[in-house]
Amino acid sequence: MSWNALLSALPDYAKELRLNLGSVIGASDLPAQQLWGTVLVSAIAARSPIVLRELGAQARAELSPEAYTAARSAAAVMAVNNVFHRTRHLLSDPAYGRLRAGLRTNVLGDPGVPRADYELWSLAVSAINGCGSCLDAHERALRSAGVGREVVQEAVRIASVVQAVGVTLEAEAVLGE
Repeated sequence: MSWNALLSALPDYAKELRLNLGSVIGASDLPAQQLWGTVLVSAIAARSPIVLRELGAQARAELSPEAYTAARSAAAVMAVNNVFHRTRHLLSDPAYGRLRAGLRTNVLGDPGVPRADYELWSLAVSAINGCGSCLDAHERALRSAGVGREVVQEAVRIASVVQAVGVTLEAEAVLGE
């Protein structure tokens, strides 16, 4: 199956999600590697087995082995960084922000894909995980690399829709309606 299978699985009350999923995947202006890497990291971050199974298989077919690995790496690293940095940001004591993080993130030195792609994927995961500090950092890195706001917003649109599809399909699986 594929993202088209997800379209069919969405209930009638979520018809806007069908339109949005078709738009963010089927009509995206992003280059294929940026698109499918963003779709993959969003599916991972959404934590929906249904969505990850469908979109992950298609992303694997669309991405080079290096990009597929790099996207999965971005999702893994951001799973750690988003919790850590979001917590630092939310704590009232600013002294936590001055302490050494002590977390390994060596992949950031050489992710195996263009830096802008990796930053875009990291931004998408950060959007789903709700880490404002990470969103700001990745948006700044993308903008410094000459990436336009439209591309940044497209990654957030993809993340938003993939997350919503996951939430909806998981609710349907539990409710069985």
